[in-house]
Amino acid sequence: MSQSASSGSRNVFTLSPRIEVVPILHGHGDMAQAVRDHLLERRAECLAVPLPPSFEDAVLRGVDRLPQVTVAVAAESDSADEQFVVNYVPIDPCQPVIMGIRSALSEGMQVAWIDREVRQFEASPTVWPDAYALKSVSLGAYAAALLPFLPKPVPESQQWRRIAWMAFQLHVLELEYASILCLCPLQDWPWLRLAYHERAAYQGPEDPVERPSLYRVSPSSLYFVLSELPFVTELSERCRRDARSDSRIAIDGIKELLLEARTRWQAMRTESGGDDGRWLTPQLLQRYLQYVRNLTIVERRLMPDLYTLVLAARQMVGDDFAITLIETAKQYRFQEEHDETIELPAVSVGIGEMALPNGIVAKAIDRLAGPTRHWRSLSLRPVPSKPRQRTWAYRWNPFRQCSWPPEDVRVETFTAHVRDHARRLLGGDLPRIEKFTTSLRDGIDCRETLRHRMISMEHTPTIYVREMPPACGTVDVVVFLFDVPADPAKYSWHATWYAEHDQESTLCFFATPFLDNMVGPGIGQSSYGGAMFVFPPRVFPDIWEDPQFDWTQTLEERLIAAACAYAQERHIVLVTPTRPRGAWRRIARRYGRALIPISLGYFSRHTIDRLRRFHVLNGHEIRSYAAQFIR
Repeated sequence: MSQSASSGSRNVFTLSPRIEVVPILHGHGDMAQAVRDHLLERRAECLAVPLPPSFEDAVLRGVDRLPQVTVAVAAESDSADEQFVVNYVPIDPCQPVIMGIRSALSEGMQVAWIDREVRQFEASPTVWPDAYALKSVSLGAYAAALLPFLPKPVPESQQWRRIAWMAFQLHVLELEYASILCLCPLQDWPWLRLAYHERAAYQGPEDPVERPSLYRVSPSSLYFVLSELPFVTELSERCRRDARSDSRIAIDGIKELLLEARTRWQAMRTESGGDDGRWLTPQLLQRYLQYVRNLTIVERRLMPDLYTLVLAARQMVGDDFAITLIETAKQYRFQEEHDETIELPAVSVGIGEMALPNGIVAKAIDRLAGPTRHWRSLSLRPVPSKPRQRTWAYRWNPFRQCSWPPEDVRVETFTAHVRDHARRLLGGDLPRIEKFTTSLRDGIDCRETLRHRMISMEHTPTIYVREMPPACGTVDVVVFLFDVPADPAKYSWHATWYAEHDQESTLCFFATPFLDNMVGPGIGQSSYGGAMFVFPPRVFPDIWEDPQFDWTQTLEERLIAAACAYAQERHIVLVTPTRPRGAWRRIARRYGRALIPISLGYFSRHTIDRLRRFHVLNGHEIRSYAAQFIR
């Protein structure tokens, strides 16, 4: 006995040779894993949990239904504002208390319910450091670091009465069991230890208003019930089912979430007729995770929340990916897998509210509340529903269409950059190299200087300089081919747009039909398959109706032929994902032109994706509100 007592005195969590306290934080998956590991290591006879006995039946039935998520709900007496009030226990597999009960039952341990019955439960919201720190520090070190900041309970408050009652219940339990583990909220454990050793006076339990009832949680409100993201909780349950380790689920779950969201987002883009989103590469995801890390540190946390993940996704990829990420994060497939014969009524849970099956919206208090949740606004533009898109398409006036100015500025800026790059390519074979005499010209040519030094082995090497003559000629036509070979069925819309002012190009293109993808009233979205930009702008017949190009066989050939026919300069820039085909070069020679090929891969996939997607407005007045619908 003396040796056990000596050993217990060195452990601050040991109340007696038979009782050990495990301080916990509600609402943390990492804390739940720490509780499970502690229980499997100690192998005690009894587990004491901070819940009143009235919840025993409902909670045990809920644990038996896991991984389906349920809530044990108890009504309280009428409050002063006459609003119906309930308190509830979420049967969440990532809750430390539920994880402890689940592990104890699987190990054959007894579960004791030691909290005091109260008619009106008073929550004590607290702010704690991120429980992810338990990956690198022990539970004892974590709790000891917080000890100086734990507020002392107010005498005769509900918190103190519950602590004194739990201390009394522990005295009762050690008369029956030789080893007891007690799960205690972190903010209560020093005062529980004090009340236990001082045998503090206690008050008996109150009579509950009614016995708690068990309800199923509607899938749409699981995010407000679960400690972790529903997607991460599902991964944790799958690891448990497959007997795999979930020690790194906090980090690996975020990665799996991103990969699954990317897969769904790419499939959605392919179905809508756009590009397949392959530009969302692992390198871009790495930069995304670095940005998420920085945002998380700014908010003084170790693990990102859903708002941080979605905010970074919106800023780096776009609204569509951010919305897909939200929908993926809220997915929990186990909620739909249940036995119809023992189906429970469903409730919807929000922040501090609960919609009961009888239609009453009650104020809800979580007995196992984790970090405080609050609403944060983020503007996202979802994809319109199909019926709404069909209505907008039906109202389209076929005699009016124009572009959206911000996209015009963006594409004209990019086209000017391509022209500058082509002019540099034109002068790439013009530099002259000569020995240094009196002027450095355009700079020292190090390669030529070193080459002659190695050949002649002179003690005093000759310096060679480079002179770059100005490039001859310029470029007035740029042709983009985004999809080679182009499918005429996919790119069925062919048009020629003339410039509204002298800073715009004359544009000829083939693209997807915008009426198939309406994003707003009078706003359609299309995607280029190929486009020709002529600058300075000039007027010429519509190339898709002009019979002089009827001899061409493909959309690409017709676009290149028109570029050669209406170009005023000899060189034509051709941006394409493949090498220029022989037929294209023959078309250029037919008109006495020369192609300057530039690989489409020279530019980032993200930039190309933004340029390919453009919007068509049903009249200039649509420009006044188009920004509200264009993502």
